[in-house]
Amino acid sequence: MKRLDVLVAILFAGVAIAETAVPVAGLMPDVRPPGAPVIVSFEQGANWKAQALLGIHQPQTGVGFLKDQGAWYTPFIHPNSTGRYDIRGLHADAARKD
Repeated sequence: MKRLDVLVAILFAGVAIAETAVPVAGLMPDVRPPGAPVIVSFEQGANWKAQALLGIHQPQTGVGFLKDQGAWYTPFIHPNSTGRYDIRGLHADAARKD
């Protein structure tokens, strides 16, 4: 019976430790903290557009959302998967293994 008591005490001690985690978003997640950087203006220049459309051949349909794309992060314009999953060829330096 003492073994069961020890086991229960160990399990509940682990739960108590897990409950003391620091909150991630803080108390007001919808409010920007004072002094946080702010994007004042963003222009989609020729270099940005060329990078965004890299690997998409004519006709470039389905990419109309790019005209509304602001300065926030979008995974669409950055290379991600490699090998046979790199359908746009954004990892030109990596050897394909197909």
